[in-house]
Amino acid sequence: MIQIRNVPEPLHRRLKARAAMEGVSMSRYVLREIERSLERPTRRELLEAIALQPDRVLDPSPAEILRKERDQR
Repeated sequence: MIQIRNVPEPLHRRLKARAAMEGVSMSRYVLREIERSLERPTRRELLEAIALQPDRVLDPSPAEILRKERDQR
């Protein structure tokens, strides 16, 4: 059970309107938005996942690819 107090009136009106447009209760709408938010990794989680990736050697390097493209113009 979660209860949110002191929700500013403009925000409350927007939530209520969006829930109505979706045809769901405000509780269901807010719960769905929280679920969507938690499906996306945080910046920290994303950086940690990237740090765990093995180093890769690109052959040819991106610089070499760009140089070749520019030389062909």
